[in-house]
Amino acid sequence: MPNPTKATIGFIGGTGPEGKGLAVRFATAGHEVVIGSRDETRATEAADAVSKILADVPGAAEVRGALNEGASTDSEIVFLAVPYGGMTASLIQLAPALTDKICVNVIAPLSFAGGIPASAPPEIGSAAEEAANVAPEIRWVAGLHTLSARDLMNPATSLDTDAILCGDDEDAKSTVSDLLSEVPGLRPVDAGPLQSARYLEGATALLLNINKRYKAHASITVAGLHIE
Repeated sequence: MPNPTKATIGFIGGTGPEGKGLAVRFATAGHEVVIGSRDETRATEAADAVSKILADVPGAAEVRGALNEGASTDSEIVFLAVPYGGMTASLIQLAPALTDKICVNVIAPLSFAGGIPASAPPEIGSAAEEAANVAPEIRWVAGLHTLSARDLMNPATSLDTDAILCGDDEDAKSTVSDLLSEVPGLRPVDAGPLQSARYLEGATALLLNINKRYKAHASITVAGLHIE
């Protein structure tokens, strides 16, 4: 099992707001980060943008860009953040480099009828379950769908929210929880088996609609929960 205090963290399709936001937080905590993309120029631009945010952060680790293949090969813990439509093709291509590695699936399939976001789960129930069927040799964890990308991008902000995770590999969940515990104000919450991903992915559309209505960037915290 990788030691989260020393692991290199990779992002497959990490050029979007959530990927860059998580990269900011992990690099702030001292983890080397590799932002991946199908386009190396986009990956480098995203890494440069994150590095600029971290310029005045003491002890921030290196953030660099790479093709998705490089991010997969060079990292011990990987976050899968590609658009849902490209998920299966990406996994078929990258699975050999990801075998036996911990991979956190943050994908939430959505539709936008009339500009209104709605959950659009696959027949199996969730993108996370579908990914596990496509690449069962990967140690899957799913979650983080309810975090605010805007808040993640500001390393000076304490998040004061929960990072809800699920998965069938208990050791993998524990490793990811330890990693997330290093982010100020972020409390990892174990939501059980990978099947719970269908509810977490659906919560993305719920939060998008709430935030659109109230012009906010709210996240979700589980009240009444006391974790030792």
